[in-house]
Amino acid sequence: MKQQIALEEIRRETCVVKETHTNKGRTISVTPKNTATRHLHYGRIRLDAGDAPLTFENQTHETGLVCLNGSAKISTGGQTLSLNRYDALYVPRDSKIEVSTEDGCDLAEISAEVENLYPLQFVSFEEVRQNPALHFIAGKPPTERDLNILLGKNIQAGKIMAGVTFSSDGNWTSFPPHEHAEMLEEAYLYIDMPAPQWGIQMVYTDPKNPELIEVVREGDVVVMPKGFHPNVAAPGGQINFLWMMAANTEVEDRQFGVVNVQPEYASGGSGLEASQK
Repeated sequence: MKQQIALEEIRRETCVVKETHTNKGRTISVTPKNTATRHLHYGRIRLDAGDAPLTFENQTHETGLVCLNGSAKISTGGQTLSLNRYDALYVPRDSKIEVSTEDGCDLAEISAEVENLYPLQFVSFEEVRQNPALHFIAGKPPTERDLNILLGKNIQAGKIMAGVTFSSDGNWTSFPPHEHAEMLEEAYLYIDMPAPQWGIQMVYTDPKNPELIEVVREGDVVVMPKGFHPNVAAPGGQINFLWMMAANTEVEDRQFGVVNVQPEYASGGSGLEASQK
């Protein structure tokens, strides 16, 4: 029997971080010290054209880097790899990482502490789009969205997973509502939502008394330590996000698409079945 873990409560003070995309350099916005995560860390690396390379060490953390805009060169482990928009790189723990750019870059940094060492791995967004188990359309209007798994079963890792989801105009996503707190904690970073686009994110354990209902815009992050977490785009725009997960137990809990659907909607499945191919 799986050991029960103590989950953080859903509170706005520890589950919402606004405008994480505004600072230059390397900024860490989500950690267990300032949010409701237990394992998951999230930061942003933003360099302009002409900026000097940025170097850091990830110590005991495995790290995922996802290029959100621009292009970057990542030097680590004796290799230099190029990242373009939505490409991803998995970097093992105990690594020194150098980020450089010619024209400017904006990277999301996702990490979690792990015990084991996994290989350096590059993920091409173009190749993800050609793999039906990593890229698929989930749901039908008004819950249709374009889902892309960047760091999932396609790589070896201990705890972290990540991908990008793009909604259709005015649609709901993460619907039917699901949760996976026994295995995974999650956070959404809202991307590609230029003003005036906005959406509403919910996180709740009781649908009649939701703990969190938050208006979200570009660069905001909502942490989901537990609970169901559907969201909806305002009419005339999309709600798009980088989803980031960290497993509670290394390797064993690192499974995408294994979810509990809110009972009222469970008969129709989760909409994530394609990921199990």
